[in-house]
Amino acid sequence: MQIIDTALKDVKILEPKVFGDERGFFLESWNRQLFADNALPTEFVQDNHSRSQQGVLRGLHYQIKNPQGKLVRVTQGEVYDVAVDMRKSSPQFGQWVGVSLSESNRRQLWVPPGFAHGFYVVSASADFQYKCTDYYAPEHERSLLWNDPAVGIEWPLVADAEPVLAAKDAAALSLANCDYYP
Repeated sequence: MQIIDTALKDVKILEPKVFGDERGFFLESWNRQLFADNALPTEFVQDNHSRSQQGVLRGLHYQIKNPQGKLVRVTQGEVYDVAVDMRKSSPQFGQWVGVSLSESNRRQLWVPPGFAHGFYVVSASADFQYKCTDYYAPEHERSLLWNDPAVGIEWPLVADAEPVLAAKDAAALSLANCDYYP
C-alpha cells in the first residue's frame, strides 16, 4: 500500500496494491503493521457503512470530545471527500483538502481526529465505508457549514445544483461560530 501526503500535513491518501484478473480483484484495505510503521493509529473501535444518492452531501462533521479518526473508502460509486482542520492550535486551522474516492480508484483517505469530515456523492449512488478510532458521541458532534466562504471548499456539484442536506447539516455553523478542537 502506498501512503500519499496531501496539502494537509496529517491527512493521508492510501492507495492499495490491487491484484486482479478475469475472476475479479483482491486488495488489502488495512494492515496494522503498515499503520504502526507510518505512525498512524492501529486501533479502530467502530466500522460504519452508508449509502447515499447522487447530490447528497453529508457533513462536515466532527466531535469536540471523543474526536474520531476515520479511515474512509468507497466500495460502490464515487464521492468527493473533504477534510477540514478544526484544531485551533494547528497552523493549518480552517484549511481543507478534497479527494475523489471511488470503486474504480480504490483509494482511501485517513482523516485524523480533530478534523471535520464530509463527502458529496458524484455518481448515481455511493456506498461509503469507514473505520473510526473512537465511538460516535452525538452530544459532542458538531457540523461545519459545507459552503462557508471562509473555508472555501470547491465542491464538484452536479449540474451546479444545490446538494441534498440533512437538517443538522443545513443548520451547521460557519468556521467563525464553530466550537473548535483544541
